[in-house]
Amino acid sequence: MSRKQLAKWLYVVAAGASFLLSVSLWFSGSKEQGAFVGLWVPSILSFGTLMMGGRHE
Repeated sequence: MSRKQLAKWLYVVAAGASFLLSVSLWFSGSKEQGAFVGLWVPSILSFGTLMMGGRHE
């Protein structure tokens, strides 16, 4: 696995973990915290896109 593929995979895993944490918080009764953590998902994916966008192999 190349370094670029690993980086993409890590960003997706981080966003997925954030989503799962958000859903678990929401359904456990902490709706405000769940919504806050849910905002991390697009932020992580946007940051990943920004970091990966400048690299051409």
